[in-house]
Amino acid sequence: MTKRMLIMLVVAAVVFGGIFGFQAFKSQMIKKYMSARGVPPQTVSTITASEQAWQPQLEAVGSLQAVRGTDIAPEVGGIVSRINFKSGENVKAGTLLLELNADADIAKLQSLKATAELARQTYLRDRQQFKDRAVSQATLDVDTANLKSAEAQVAGQQALVDKKLIRAPFSGRLGIRTVDLGQYLNAGVKIVTLQKLGPIFVDFYLPQKSISRITVGQAVSVKTDAFPGKTFAGKISAINPKVDSGTRNVEIRATVLNPQRLLLPGMFVTIAIRIGRTQRLITLPQTAITYNPYGNIVYLVEHNGKGSAGKPALMAKQKFVTTGETRGDQVAILDGVKAGDVVVTSGQIKLRNGTPVVINNAIEPANDAAPKPRDE
Repeated sequence: MTKRMLIMLVVAAVVFGGIFGFQAFKSQMIKKYMSARGVPPQTVSTITASEQAWQPQLEAVGSLQAVRGTDIAPEVGGIVSRINFKSGENVKAGTLLLELNADADIAKLQSLKATAELARQTYLRDRQQFKDRAVSQATLDVDTANLKSAEAQVAGQQALVDKKLIRAPFSGRLGIRTVDLGQYLNAGVKIVTLQKLGPIFVDFYLPQKSISRITVGQAVSVKTDAFPGKTFAGKISAINPKVDSGTRNVEIRATVLNPQRLLLPGMFVTIAIRIGRTQRLITLPQTAITYNPYGNIVYLVEHNGKGSAGKPALMAKQKFVTTGETRGDQVAILDGVKAGDVVVTSGQIKLRNGTPVVINNAIEPANDAAPKPRDE
């Protein structure tokens, strides 16, 4: 190596050393400035992570349907002559609910019955005479046909009269009456709704990936905001053999016990289906998780030496986590947090790695596995 090259290397080392030394000095001066300035810590609320029993389950929303339900309407028109029910009443199958005026139909029925009786008497007389060879076979055949025709007309007229008597097709609870005495009803006009409420169906949808995790007879629990805190038990009674090609969801029907007749058709409900065994998992409030496209993160609170008053200084540390299923206000943490870690539950928007923090848990976010609405 020549003397000239050696001199050049020494000069380069001095130059770069000066540059890096200046940068280090600059960084140290900035830190001293920030320390002297006294950046205030951020106030956050926290929770200590712990393991809890976690029951895997599928959740869905659905609607209630009556096991039997119909809008009662007449098959024929007529004037309402009698109403035999009250709105909201429980009735048994076959109960007479409403009568339409059938005076003219009954009168015609009596006439047809008289004609049928005459045809029967004629047939019986001619049959006896046929045995005595007083009348021909042709006469007896005509009498037989006349009798059958007359009886058929009586049966048809009797059916028409019966249609003027509206009866409950099954046992259930009646709705609100929509007709009045003396009103003329056309065929098919709704009189009242009749619903059988115990038990009751709940129809809901699940994604096709869940089909392998459910079976007919599997237990379900149903909740509705109409009765906060109350759970209704049931079982899956049917799984649609066809998947909706538009949504890739499959329709499920469960039969739910409704002994007090609290659940009503058309109600919106939430359904939970337990699957698998109970696990022990770290759970955190959903407010503790910051969801990002590149990964979900939480902020842990750690000690960072001592503060000015001799108390331990606290700082926030960012940590990526793997989240699992949610349950009410809680979310399962599969990886990234261990039991005993102190996790920030609110105030994360102000935090960065190393930000000093002060804990204030006077107000804590909701952390309930089964939250209930409250009127305040």
